[in-house]
Amino acid sequence: MLRTGALRAHLIAARLAGTIATPREKSLGRYRLFSERDPRVLLGLDPERDWPPGEVLRLMGRKCGVSADPALRSGPDVIDPDRTIAGLDAFADRIGAAADRRAPVLIGTGHPHRLLDFYAALADALSSAGCTVLTPAYGFRVDIATRFGVRTYALDYVRGVALMREPGVRGAPGEGGVHTHSPLPVRTALAVAADVAGPLPELVIGDHGWVCGAGQLGFEAIGLADTDDPALFVGQAEGRVSAVVPLDDAVRAAHYRPLTRYVLNKACLPH
Repeated sequence: MLRTGALRAHLIAARLAGTIATPREKSLGRYRLFSERDPRVLLGLDPERDWPPGEVLRLMGRKCGVSADPALRSGPDVIDPDRTIAGLDAFADRIGAAADRRAPVLIGTGHPHRLLDFYAALADALSSAGCTVLTPAYGFRVDIATRFGVRTYALDYVRGVALMREPGVRGAPGEGGVHTHSPLPVRTALAVAADVAGPLPELVIGDHGWVCGAGQLGFEAIGLADTDDPALFVGQAEGRVSAVVPLDDAVRAAHYRPLTRYVLNKACLPH
């Protein structure tokens, strides 16, 4: 098993935690937009109360370890690696609990080029433990607002992991995969599962809108989040997200492999 000290060193060396690539000014801008309830930043969450920018910043300081000083407005952001490890422990606990009861799970990502392998390993392990890895709404088209206007993408599954893809693209698993923050994919998947009276997930695993969109609808949801994605941490603070792992969600895919091993070991699942 990867020991905590080795994992901590890896997080810092790979810039998953410690000093990360996410700019401070981008995070602060997202906190302001969240306080204004900009849907691009809410990720499907409907906060129960007001969250002024200063309060969001203080929450992110507690959850991620970013500086809570509002006067610090530039430079790279910082994540406390010990908070990342604590998040991974909580994340693994929920996965282990789902495996113990052989719960149906839904896994989806808005970061197919970075996080697909991480989630696919979880899907394989949960399936081996007797969980049904759900794939509802396969092939459905979803209209998603982007900075280039509304685009239509197809809901696809690769190794049990949902992602949005450019329609008609063929080739490698990640080819044509779309980076998205939208909650519309998970809403579509859950609506179709309900319409066909198929099993509904007892746990949703992912990032961005997959977590917040599911949590807002009352499903247990866990995920990964960067310092510029405050919605997941607010969702956790308000009780609609069960576990959030603070980390840089856009480093090289290979850097997440030690995290996969750590989570699966903690959850007592094969890998």
